[in-house]
Amino acid sequence: MLRPNQKDAAVQNNPHTTLVTPTAPIANDTHGGRAKCLQRLVRLELPVPRTVALSFDAVQRIARGEMPDIAAIVSQFPNGALLCVRPSSEDPDWGGPGAVLNIGMNEARFTALAERLGDAAARAIYTRFVENYAVDVARLDPDVFEDVEGDGPDGLAEALRAYEAELEEPFPGDPAEQLAAVLKSMARAWDGTSARLLRQAKGAPVDAGLGLVVQEMALGLGHGECGSGLLQLVDGETGLPQITGRYLSQSQGRDALAANAAALYLGRDPRGPSLEELAPDAFRALKSHAELMRVKLREEMQVEFVIENGQLFILDGVRVARSSQASVRIAVQLAEDKIISRAEALMRVQPRTLSELLHRQISPLAKRDVIGRGIAASPGAATGHIVFTAAEAQASAARGDPCILVRRETSPEDIRGMHAAHAVLTERGGITSHAAVIGRGIGLPCVVGASNIRFSPSKKQLVARDGRVFAAGEIITIDGSSGQVLAGAPKMREAALDESFQKLMEWASDHCDIGIRANADTPADAQTARNFDAQGIGLCRTEHMFFEPGRLTVMREMIFAETSEDRRAVLERLLPMQRADFTQLFRIMEGRPVCIRLFDPPLHEFLPTDRARQRELAEALDLPLSDVTRRIDSMSEYNPMLGLRGVRLGVTVPEIYEMQARAIFEATIAASAEGLVVVPEIMIPLVSARREVELVKTFIDAVAAAVRTELDQPFDYRLGVMVETPRAALRAAEIAPHCAFLSFGTNDLTQMTYGLSRDDAGRFMSDYVQQGVFPEDPFHVLDTDGVGELLKLGAERGRAAQPDVTLSICGEHGGNPESISFCRDAEFDYVSCSPFRVPVARLAAAQLAIDGYIQYASE
Repeated sequence: MLRPNQKDAAVQNNPHTTLVTPTAPIANDTHGGRAKCLQRLVRLELPVPRTVALSFDAVQRIARGEMPDIAAIVSQFPNGALLCVRPSSEDPDWGGPGAVLNIGMNEARFTALAERLGDAAARAIYTRFVENYAVDVARLDPDVFEDVEGDGPDGLAEALRAYEAELEEPFPGDPAEQLAAVLKSMARAWDGTSARLLRQAKGAPVDAGLGLVVQEMALGLGHGECGSGLLQLVDGETGLPQITGRYLSQSQGRDALAANAAALYLGRDPRGPSLEELAPDAFRALKSHAELMRVKLREEMQVEFVIENGQLFILDGVRVARSSQASVRIAVQLAEDKIISRAEALMRVQPRTLSELLHRQISPLAKRDVIGRGIAASPGAATGHIVFTAAEAQASAARGDPCILVRRETSPEDIRGMHAAHAVLTERGGITSHAAVIGRGIGLPCVVGASNIRFSPSKKQLVARDGRVFAAGEIITIDGSSGQVLAGAPKMREAALDESFQKLMEWASDHCDIGIRANADTPADAQTARNFDAQGIGLCRTEHMFFEPGRLTVMREMIFAETSEDRRAVLERLLPMQRADFTQLFRIMEGRPVCIRLFDPPLHEFLPTDRARQRELAEALDLPLSDVTRRIDSMSEYNPMLGLRGVRLGVTVPEIYEMQARAIFEATIAASAEGLVVVPEIMIPLVSARREVELVKTFIDAVAAAVRTELDQPFDYRLGVMVETPRAALRAAEIAPHCAFLSFGTNDLTQMTYGLSRDDAGRFMSDYVQQGVFPEDPFHVLDTDGVGELLKLGAERGRAAQPDVTLSICGEHGGNPESISFCRDAEFDYVSCSPFRVPVARLAAAQLAIDGYIQYASE
């Protein structure tokens, strides 16, 4: 309990209700960020008004009706001083109840203030307090004061009468009673259901605490130059050095930020009058204090200040709100100025911030007309007119018109259309569906599983839940970062990869202790990966190279060939195309490792499903339509993703793998002749048995020997497997001795471990997560308990049998910070992810390494 007879000591010695002094027992996790910041400002001897901080525990007790010694708190301030109460949560982003100003106003203090400041200023302060107290503390409807006009004598009297009429009691005049009511109101507001849900939505824990600070008012009204404002030394949007903020004469709180306020600029500005011109001494002092705060608090701060009769007071300092671009630039500049270390700069940037920075985004200020939602499958935003086929997307791109490709679900046949579109929207699919994986790989905004929109491709229409119809050619916007589908074209914020971003990435590379490669299927993907300084390609899915129009026809001829010799003859025409592809990849990566996955999908994916295109194929192959349809029907499977694909296709139709191996080896020799050191990595997909590896390895070794003999050139290569079946993980000890590397394909491994279709799971996954069946979507966040157990077993058994085997993850999980943490702990050599996730993965890996070093140093 506070003892008013020991003015400073009792309060300062009470850790729950303490005067803010340089040595007071105040911490961020007990009193909140605002209280701790004020203590730091006091230590810097800045002109901070006298303040008392209430701890989280004290506020919790207040909410239960257990009040501290209010008289002791009041006694900490000069007689007649007005007070304000502000919230102090652990994280400013969690919010809190609004500040209450001018506590202590009554008739006696009104008279005293009128003599000191003038009648008009005193009446304005009194009227404002009555109205704020009535609405924020007594919980009256603001409409009660709609007839109160102005701050003059009549306005004050009307406000007091309105309060008394509504509550049937006079406005309280005792400062201690007023303060107690304000504290109780703010404490209980924090515990309210809506406030709790709001802060939880911002990431606050359920039991997040609230502190309160009681501060002597610097009035901002009266004689001489008086007013209030905010200042910061950087632009919160760009992060560039720039004095920004506003100042409003004869004002309090954040009045200067009101839309209709006649506020002044701070520094001299050609657009209008400024504080620097009006009060140069106060401006110089304010700027000096802000610069000192930046250095000593090691952060860009927004300074809340008041000028009272020319004298400057610093009321508060909060971290500058900033965009993704500004976040990176501020962290880098603080490190460049030696205020923080490079390691700390890296720790200050959230990986998701980089994801936002790499892609165009909808402006935070834009109005959103949401017509549907789906799964946010690939970040970024894009606007364009609706098209329903890949051909229409290509035609649109040829005209220079941005378009959104809308499909029930995409297939490999849609890849050229996806490259042509500005974004993709699908009715079906999950986070690892075809559209999602390709979208992330090429940096294309993508929303999948938008089941609350009715897709009608035959009518070329989308029907929103509210009944609105959007036909082909109409404009919509896809937000792949939030999963929203919007009508129209909202204002955008462009991607920003500036010098600060490049420096941050260089520093991240210096700290990374795990390799970061990229999944890249085309030369364009590889170039993006190279631009982001990926350490190589961890997964090149070669089947995507076969869907270009000229190659697709040849591929279909091969499928319809009757004998092995006929298949080889057809594949001879694909050989130079594949060789050129691989040569280009090797050139782009400049000798960095390139891991090429051999052909994986079932062959039926290359065949048309509708009768019109089947007829076109029959004409192209000069076959009867009945023969074409019969062959297509014979290749159908009940579950093609678990059927004749991957290594099974390589074993039963080895001509494809033989052609690809020859193309890889000939490309290796061609690139090596240009001075590059190329050691290609060949990956066998969907392995589940040792014998599969033995069979494929035998004929690939034979092809290698033949190419060496024919071209009289030596070369090396590494052969490995993609571990994406549970059995391959469990039998890794048998498989590893035949391999140079084991790369875990977590997309399929998750699908097979759960017995869960990655394309269909999006229909019910949100319900499963909400009901606690799964903590997260396992296709989005690696399941370290189940799938992770298979990874650990596979890694341990593989290394035990083959100590030098290289371990990696090449599924989409590879770009997630949680997955990278798992891989570091399991001593994997590298992770591989989509090119646009490489910077995110590099930053996450660097942060994990820094955090590990900090923990090690503290032990």
